[in-house]
Order: sequence, then C-alpha cells, then structure tokens
Amino acid sequence: MKVLVAVKRVVDYNVKVRVKSDGTGVDIANVKMSMNPFDEIAVEEAVRLKEAGVVSEVVAVSCGIAQTQETLRTALAIGADRAVLIESSTELQPLAVAKLLKALVEKEQPSLVILGKQAIDDDSNQTGQMLAALAGLPQATFASKVVVADGKATVSREVDGGAETLSLKLPAVITTDLRLNEPRYVTLPNIMKAKKKPLETIKPEDL
Repeated sequence: MKVLVAVKRVVDYNVKVRVKSDGTGVDIANVKMSMNPFDEIAVEEAVRLKEAGVVSEVVAVSCGIAQTQETLRTALAIGADRAVLIESSTELQPLAVAKLLKALVEKEQPSLVILGKQAIDDDSNQTGQMLAALAGLPQATFASKVVVADGKATVSREVDGGAETLSLKLPAVITTDLRLNEPRYVTLPNIMKAKKKPLETIKPEDL
C-alpha cells in the first residue's frame, strides 16, 4: 500500500513575519523557511503507518520553487521513502495545487493521500477538500486518530460538538489536525540518509 503525503514550504512558525515596504506581500528574504507544522504531522502519521506494517511506501510531494527540495529532504529524514517536487516559480493558489496533486494521484495511484489541514502562511484549509472533490475520493478532515485496516480507514475527527468517527473506503484523502501525533525529532544520521533517497523534479506541464 502506497501513501502520498503533500508538504508545503512556509516561513518558520518561530519567525516574526514582516510585510514588504511596498505592501505587496510578506518579506521572505533571508527568513528561515521550514515545513508547515500540520504537514509534518501528516508525514509522521504516514511513517507510523509504515512502521506498523500497514503501508509499504511513503511518497512526499510538494509544489513550489527549487528551494522546496530542502522541505522534501526533511520529509525524507522523518522517514518518507522518496520525494517528488512539482517545480513552479509562480505563486500557486490552493485550487492549482489540488489540480497538480490530482494529476500526481492518477500517476502514482496511492491508496491514501495525507495532507496537513491547512498551511500556516495562507490558512486556506482548502487543498485537501479540493483534491478529494477533483479526484472523486472520500475525505476525512481534521483527523485526530487514523486506523487503517481491511481496505478501510477509520478516522476520528474533532467537530464543534465533540468528536465524530468516519469510516472511509480506500483510496481516500485525509487531512491532519494537531492532536493526531507529535512529530519525531529528526536526527543527524537520518538527515544524512535522506540525502541518498530519490528526489524527482517534474514540471507542472509534465502532469
């Protein structure tokens, strides 16, 4: 069983964000960038499923500029097996990302797609839902617990009135919430191993 995990490169959550002097956007020159925290939880969950013997391969994917490779290397260091960068220099909105991910899902045919519920830069909380709709897959958002067995995913999710449990037939799309897990600390040996793992770069037009 293959899992596809989407990750995004964002300004590190410890950094105080500044607006550009001309007011056109956020100043990211010389600013520390890192993986979106919700996506880190998604990668951790996929790796835990692999360690439990449920999943055979974890593929990390990201859309963005060439420097996004660093973020994918972090995903590989956490435990993903290989990575795919859809390289684009234009700023991608959630719908564009969802369309690119849909094309990649059709190519890779994963049994499960895991994304963070939202990115901390734009806070859109849309990509997972749009991907599920475009690909015609069942979805469970804001997952606080995931159990995969017998071709199904049982997802506990937090709702306003408490908790809700959904049963999804695989393939499916899941977005992660904060309480799903605590991502592991990436060790130096794993960072070194990540440098040897395959990282493929493709262009949007290839999809």
